[in-house]
Amino acid sequence: MKLSSGPRAERGPRVAVNSDRTRNSFDWTIAFDGNRTPVKTALFVLVCIVWILPGLVGHEPWKGDEAATFGVVHHMLRTGEWLVPMLAGEPFLERPPLFYAAAAISAKLFSVVLTVPDGARLASGFFNAVTLLFTALAGRALLGQRFGRMSVIILLGTLGLLLRLHEMISETALFAAVAVSYYGLAISLTAPRLGGLWFGLGVGIGFLARGIIAPAILLPLMLALPLCSREWRTRNYLLFATIGTLIAAPLVLAWPMAIYIRSTALFNEWLYISNWDEWLVHMLSNPVQGPLFYLQILPWYGWPALPLAAWSLWRAGKAGLRRPAIQLPVVSFLVAFVAISLGPDSREVFALPLLIPLATLAAAGVDSLRRGAASALDWFGMMTFGLFSAGLWVAWIGLKIGTPPALVNVVTNYQPGFEMPFRALPFTMALFLSIVYVLTITRTRRSNRRAIVNWTAGITVFWMLGMTLWLPLIEEGRSYRSLMTELQLVLPADTNCVASSNLGDAQRALLDYYIGLTTKRMENRGGAECRALLVQGVAGREPAISVLWTKIWEGSRPGDRVERLRLYRRDN
Repeated sequence: MKLSSGPRAERGPRVAVNSDRTRNSFDWTIAFDGNRTPVKTALFVLVCIVWILPGLVGHEPWKGDEAATFGVVHHMLRTGEWLVPMLAGEPFLERPPLFYAAAAISAKLFSVVLTVPDGARLASGFFNAVTLLFTALAGRALLGQRFGRMSVIILLGTLGLLLRLHEMISETALFAAVAVSYYGLAISLTAPRLGGLWFGLGVGIGFLARGIIAPAILLPLMLALPLCSREWRTRNYLLFATIGTLIAAPLVLAWPMAIYIRSTALFNEWLYISNWDEWLVHMLSNPVQGPLFYLQILPWYGWPALPLAAWSLWRAGKAGLRRPAIQLPVVSFLVAFVAISLGPDSREVFALPLLIPLATLAAAGVDSLRRGAASALDWFGMMTFGLFSAGLWVAWIGLKIGTPPALVNVVTNYQPGFEMPFRALPFTMALFLSIVYVLTITRTRRSNRRAIVNWTAGITVFWMLGMTLWLPLIEEGRSYRSLMTELQLVLPADTNCVASSNLGDAQRALLDYYIGLTTKRMENRGGAECRALLVQGVAGREPAISVLWTKIWEGSRPGDRVERLRLYRRDN
């Protein structure tokens, strides 16, 4: 009673209440401690969206795999041929049609608001979202509720992931399929029926998207786990494997059987030329090329997941290696590494399946990371991407106002005559997200998880700025539209057909899309009767052409100092 009746007692509680209100009103800091809050959920979703969407729309098909993929999609949309992938009038059987069909459907669905290439490229965004979802589910199933989002944040922060997943390529569907199957394996011991369903679907989707590489990674992985540890030698795992195999088998067999029914010649071409022959030749001729290539790129390709995964293994020790949560990512990584190393071609995009097990294994050791290492990664990420992002802003502003002259000269030399346009929507998006990034890194409490979040937020904002402010310049250098239009103007009107030599799949696809030209390839002993010849080569090196041919045109993309297209005419 005394405490409630005196004036001093009344002032005490009031001061405490006001202090709490002040702290609640102005304490905007965020603690990345693994506990969910609405603010952190919103930031996580925003990072995922900002990582996925920029780069998917706003540009033409770019040189390389994307252009070849779009050639098949364009043929599907034009002819309605969904079973046999065709590129510029020829079968393109390196990959089954799932991704092409998904991209064609996406292009149709969004044709009202997007161009055909942009609409088709959204299929990659869909598969990327599937990858993030099932990586989160796998991380949570293996490590606990607090590690699902962290697995995704680490995955998004890997340098290798950023390079190719925004392109219109079938590897995005393969990557999603690996994530789906990986989640099935993660729950195989506790929910074998559901795990078998997801695993089988992943194997089937992966095969229908990318071919034999998906079963070559996932089926040996399913068999390797019980061979490596008794933890997987259970009735539940046997039930999982049975269900997964029964679901995968019809999905894997459906397309080859349909091709065989359509044409035995096409089936044989797919089976022997596109798959087994190349694998056998590669394995017999140079068996160390693949492993050496992937070992060389992994230090940067898997950064920072690779060193974090190594730390997790170190902390786990021998006892930890007996846990399924550690065994699964380790065995998954090793099996995938062997499978891609034995492939007929060594390319960085084929290393994508290595990143999912690396990310979940890395998540296991985040909380135990030494404070000095976490602080070093935190500061390195903030300084690197902070400076790079600020540099992109300063350079963009400099181009708009025409100073400094050195910067303007660099851009002019790269793309003569280019002027950076002002686009209101991309500018507003870039400005808003840059502000959100600055507020995020300055209003979070120091922790191991903050270091990972800040790294991923930094690389995401840097990518976003490149795909908003700087996309017109990148598009100017990588698009073939102007070159194809120029070529169309100089094609002889009286020619009956156009032969081609050394013309890549990307160029053939874009010729078909932009100007409706399907060349007859000299490599296939075609085009002998044609009076025009298109040759792809390099600058400063004239191809060995018969004197019967006269060069009438030579061109390249703006700023391209290497690739050249040359057009020849034969009068007799």
